[in-house]
Amino acid sequence: MSKHDFNKLGYSTRIVHAGHKVDPSTGSHNMPIYQTSTFVFEDADQGAARFGGTDPGYKYSRLGNPNTDALAEKVAALENAEMGLCFGSGMAAISTVMFHLLQSGDHIVAADALYGATFALFDKTFKKYGVETSWVDTSDVEKVKAAIQPNTKVIYLETPANPTMKMADIQAISELTKGTDIKVVVDNTFMSPYFQRPIDLGAHVSIHSATKYLGGHGDVVGGIAVGYADIMKPLFGTLKEHGPIMGPFDAFLLNRGISTLAVRMEQHNKNALAVAKFLENHPEVVEVYYPGLESHPQHDLARKQMSGFGGTMSFVVKSFEKGKSVMNNVKLAHLAVSLGDVHTLIQHPASMTHAIMPKPEREAAGVTDGLIRLSVGIENVEDIIADLDQALRA
Repeated sequence: MSKHDFNKLGYSTRIVHAGHKVDPSTGSHNMPIYQTSTFVFEDADQGAARFGGTDPGYKYSRLGNPNTDALAEKVAALENAEMGLCFGSGMAAISTVMFHLLQSGDHIVAADALYGATFALFDKTFKKYGVETSWVDTSDVEKVKAAIQPNTKVIYLETPANPTMKMADIQAISELTKGTDIKVVVDNTFMSPYFQRPIDLGAHVSIHSATKYLGGHGDVVGGIAVGYADIMKPLFGTLKEHGPIMGPFDAFLLNRGISTLAVRMEQHNKNALAVAKFLENHPEVVEVYYPGLESHPQHDLARKQMSGFGGTMSFVVKSFEKGKSVMNNVKLAHLAVSLGDVHTLIQHPASMTHAIMPKPEREAAGVTDGLIRLSVGIENVEDIIADLDQALRA
């Protein structure tokens, strides 16, 4: 099937079929796990040709493996990107992309609310190498525009942001980079390609912690970056040199997990909207952050930019003590970091995922002591709501 014909297929069909390979030697419907470090050459000339780039065959799994290649092809197709690469974790994807795009003396414009490890990467590691970051409320396009400097090379967005659920207008911000060499990089983990496709909105690179919704079952760690070929092809050289590769078995699990992405995301979305409405009316809840609620200040942007609202939200209770009580009293939900699992997960960002951020910066970004992040699973929604209700009233 040609790429043109493939793109005519429904999105759920594309999820199942993109990158899927029938094993040519055995006819196995599912691709085998190529659990090998190296590949045997027929002769010395073939080995030389593969290392010389004239033979596209495999040579060493740090430099390519059928399982990771199939996964990268699948996610690139689902994001309407030209090329993808797989990494050992979401942070490996973020750090490798950024190291490739930046050099000493460059400048980043970044969302003021980011995943804690991403914040630390920018604020500590890149600063050590002479790269400065301006932290901006990226929900305001004018503030992003004002923060751009002559040496700005990357505008880095999480949308929705982790864990404040602030939205950034990807299309409007991407327009700011027209005619420049600035690259827009978007962490698309919260939405997955099923609900949001940053490349279609003008971004240059879209990154996923594949550990989350792409894998979907909490049993694998991985990262994926997709984008334009003129970025991704040389990025492979950085991946090859730094070495943060994904293993073939992890790629196998992610390929399997993505096959059910459509049905899982629909259920996550349906459950999360019901839970958000319940929490919004609960007497023990101060505020709910979920783009699917009409009360969300950027609900209209969410409807424009995404085809659904995902399964992750945050809500605020009156104090740290109250938040601790909620987390200690849930029975169905699991007190655990991460998100995008089929199980409902609940955690306290200020003391867990975002504890690395200094308190002033954390609170300025909206990550307050009373904020709880909730990843709504695919259980019966009545059971999720009943569990949250008893925990809030405990």
